[in-house]
Amino acid sequence: MKCTSLRWLGAAFLVTAEGFAGTTGSLEGYVRARDSKDPLVGAHVLIVGTSMGTTADIAGAYRVSNIPAGVYDVRGSFVGCQTVIVRGVMVKPDLKSKLDFDLTPAPVEVAPVVVTAERPPIQKDVTGTVYSASSDIFTALPVQNVGEVVGLQPGVTLENNIRGGKTTENLYLVDGLPIQNLMGGGAGASIPQSSISELAIHTGGFDPEYGNALSGVINLVTKRGTENHIFNVRCETDRIFGIEQTDRRYEIDAAASGPVAGSLYYIASLNLLYTDTRWWQDMEKFFSSPVSRSYNAFGKLEYGPTADFRISGQFLYSYRDWRDYEYSWRFNLAGLPPRNDQGYRIALILSHTLSTSLFYTASLSLYALNSHIGGGSSADVDTAMYQWDFFLRYIMTGNRSWWADKQQSTSLAKLDVTWRASEHHLVKAGGDLDLQGITSTVVRYEPQTNVFGKPFVNKPMLNYGSDYRYFPRSGSLYVQDKLELSKDGMLLNLGVRYEFLDPRAERPLAERVPLPDGQYQTSIVGTTPASIKQMVSPRIGFAAPFAARGYLFINYGVYYQWPLFDYLYSGLNNVSLKKGVGVLVGNPDLKPEKTRSWELSIKYALANGVVLSGTYFNKETTNLIDVKTFVPTNSSVAGDYGFAEFVNNPYARVNGLELSVMKEEGHPLSGSVSYTLMFAEGLSQDATAGMQYYQWGLPVPAVPFPLSWDQRHTVKATATLELPWQMLVSGVWSYHTGRPYTYYPSTDGFTPLDPTMEFEPNNARMADYNMLDVKISKTFSVGDDASPSVRITVYADGKNILNSRNVLWVDSSGKPGGELGDVSAWDSPRRVRVGLRVAF
Repeated sequence: MKCTSLRWLGAAFLVTAEGFAGTTGSLEGYVRARDSKDPLVGAHVLIVGTSMGTTADIAGAYRVSNIPAGVYDVRGSFVGCQTVIVRGVMVKPDLKSKLDFDLTPAPVEVAPVVVTAERPPIQKDVTGTVYSASSDIFTALPVQNVGEVVGLQPGVTLENNIRGGKTTENLYLVDGLPIQNLMGGGAGASIPQSSISELAIHTGGFDPEYGNALSGVINLVTKRGTENHIFNVRCETDRIFGIEQTDRRYEIDAAASGPVAGSLYYIASLNLLYTDTRWWQDMEKFFSSPVSRSYNAFGKLEYGPTADFRISGQFLYSYRDWRDYEYSWRFNLAGLPPRNDQGYRIALILSHTLSTSLFYTASLSLYALNSHIGGGSSADVDTAMYQWDFFLRYIMTGNRSWWADKQQSTSLAKLDVTWRASEHHLVKAGGDLDLQGITSTVVRYEPQTNVFGKPFVNKPMLNYGSDYRYFPRSGSLYVQDKLELSKDGMLLNLGVRYEFLDPRAERPLAERVPLPDGQYQTSIVGTTPASIKQMVSPRIGFAAPFAARGYLFINYGVYYQWPLFDYLYSGLNNVSLKKGVGVLVGNPDLKPEKTRSWELSIKYALANGVVLSGTYFNKETTNLIDVKTFVPTNSSVAGDYGFAEFVNNPYARVNGLELSVMKEEGHPLSGSVSYTLMFAEGLSQDATAGMQYYQWGLPVPAVPFPLSWDQRHTVKATATLELPWQMLVSGVWSYHTGRPYTYYPSTDGFTPLDPTMEFEPNNARMADYNMLDVKISKTFSVGDDASPSVRITVYADGKNILNSRNVLWVDSSGKPGGELGDVSAWDSPRRVRVGLRVAF
């Protein structure tokens, strides 16, 4: 006789799945007698190693809700039947995982039957595009951090531009709570690799729980405390065998988890990273080692006195200090200011299951981030122009005039409720309230430059200084119903999200009055309060089978993102405005950026577990941030030369096709291949582009042009090969056709080679990009083969193993590195890192 289960969600990575920003899922199915298929009323289903479980009802059905995302062993048992244990059942955030038990009658007690869970090749309740990765991806593939995992996905660049969007358009979450840099964009903190349990990478069609994001959402789910004490440590370096191709890099990552007392469990992890960077030959002439240091720590205590109630406290800390490298400063690197970021988050999360059909999660958190540039105080900043060589190529003496202290904090209260209203309706609703504190003091002067990047040493430097402090508020409400229209997988997702932002600021009404001597004077004629911005975002998704192994998915949504707070508040200090301090003036009445997006996907599973998929996506973004510029060209005084105000006006459009072949499970080979065709065009690449055009004396583009991260053709492949003797070989290959650049050649750096040539942004393409990374590992086990007490893994991780010279940027004449041959124009050359991982 054979006990079976729905083969579902094995320990895999890079799986397509759909989920919320939550951190829990559910497990449900039926317990029946194998031969008669009669329901086994009262049969027990238990999540092994936890107190979570339930009994089957009169129909043999069971449901366990509010299970923290992760991989579990699940036991099904009934009096008079042989117990079945299913290993490796993976529970995804807010997904309904199915697992059926067919139990065999056993008149006497016999040993349990152990089977390994496998997931279905296609997750049927999918309407958007989400790629999921377990923590195993860091040990299996040659990837070092979350950013590299995100970069493996179709439609994503290596710099993490998702489907043609800016990197600042992505939202980063840890356990469903944001760690966003509200002033600069992107993630404001990192967590140790050893603390990550799951990654959910949303590249399109994300649900209404997600807000303040236009392109992608990356949600990191952390690990839980374990029933037994588990310790692991990883050490890694690239300084081996005396080779010169090194970053002088050392990394240690350690973690521990286990019980404290009773139902109280802990997990703690720490990551230390020291490096002298790829520029160490120049850096060591000015700075002691290490040039860059980072410390990341995560800790969690979780208390679950019953299976229905859990409360956890978390602490996250992230610190980094480093020195920038610029090739034109290589003879005076000490003139560049030191930098450091320091952030922490404290969170309290309560999860309560009221019944098998209803549970909620309530969260309170405080997240703070401080970014500092420069030494001493703001009064110590040297505002004099630094000195160039005779040919205006290298900076020989002087210091960059840049000092900044930026502080931000977010107090967040969040509530999420999940209710299975019926067999066909899964409703989720919730909301949050955010109270922010934003403080910024910046002293920064930069030389004016021409279109070729040459400085005007006789013109006054541009003053980018600002000084502000504000306390904005924001919040949201959302509701979604996941409606199962049929048992064969037809699904309709209907959701809506409401958001608001109160800038709590006044917009000064400023006028620039020309003076007889050619200078300008600022006159404040009044102020007007910034209005509260309110948005409503519909989200609609549909999934339906079109064949026995094929499914169709359609998704449409409207997404908003608040402007970065620097764009809202820079230079709004009235004293600064009256004195003409600051070339950039914020606008607290900026509208949120808005994207309308839709996608259509088809997925088909072959009999051998290979999944073929194709996705067409289309995005239009409006209200992007740029500047309206009032910079007089005849001003001779560095202090009142006009200003540039942030405004909404640029437009961007992206469409593309993603094709992929994936085999996430199987021995000895698994992996994926994807191809992306994409067109990313817009009227502006960044929020200060308009001021640059004005400074150069060139017209602002009137028609969309290819954006600098427009990768027209992209191919990615991953492969993992299991060899005998617990050896593993894996590889990642990335290729894309050349990215755009602006071809506008010059012989002297001041005048165009052809004065009649019209300036067109990104009118040419660089060389193609080709990168291969390889990882080899060997594991030694001590103790029982099924459950060894100690695992020791040694590995070698090779980056750019072919040592390809991949061009990142060229000058206006098409020369990589420009007239200096700047080596930063090429991506990193070959690096080999060796490491040791011990778990016991």
